[in-house]
Amino acid sequence: MDRRSLIKNSGVAAFGALALTAFASGADVAEAAARHAALLPDPTTDPVPNPPLPQGLTASERTHLRIFDELDFDVFTHQDWDRFSESHAQNIRVHWPDGHFTDGLDAHVADMKSLFVWAPDTRIKEHALRIAMGELTAVMGVMRGTFTRPMPDGQGGFIKPTGKSYAINMTTIGIWNKQPRMSEEFLFWDNQTFYQQIGAA
Repeated sequence: MDRRSLIKNSGVAAFGALALTAFASGADVAEAAARHAALLPDPTTDPVPNPPLPQGLTASERTHLRIFDELDFDVFTHQDWDRFSESHAQNIRVHWPDGHFTDGLDAHVADMKSLFVWAPDTRIKEHALRIAMGELTAVMGVMRGTFTRPMPDGQGGFIKPTGKSYAINMTTIGIWNKQPRMSEEFLFWDNQTFYQQIGAA
C-alpha cells in the first residue's frame, strides 16, 4: 500500500466520532460536540476508557462487539493473521481512509501486515465507544505504534524512521452476515494527525 497516497486532510473521523456520540446518547450532533472531549480524550496525553458493552443489546449485537474486541485486542495486536477468518468473511470488502478498497480476506490481511513493517509494535487495546444495531457495528478505538523501521513509499523507496510514536483515534464500521463474519468494513482515521505524530507530515 502506498503510504504517501493517504489523504492528509480529513475531518471524516472527527465528524464520525461526533455522530456516534450523538447516537449513543440520544443527543444531536451539536450537543455531542460539547461532550466530545470528555467522552474521547486525547489518546496521546490522557488515559482512554475501555468501558463494558452497552446495555440493551440483542444477543447477536453483543456477539458482534465481542468478536470485534477479540479481533483488535488479540488477533490484530498479536498479528495472528490466521485468525482473521474468525471475524472476516472470505469475500470481505474493506474501505480505507485514503479511498481505496480491497476485495477478499487475503488482500485485507496483506494491508494489515503492511502496518507492522514500519511500526512492529502497532496495537489496539482500547475501544472507548461501541455501538451495535442489527447487522451494523461502529467501534471507536485507539491505534498506537512507533515508527522504528523504514516505511515503504510505494515507489520502490523508503521513508526513514523517525522513532516517533503515534496514538490516533480510529473508527471501524462493520456490516455483519449471519455466520457471523463481517462482509464489509469501513476504516476511518485522521491521516493529517497520523503523519504529524510520526514526523512525516
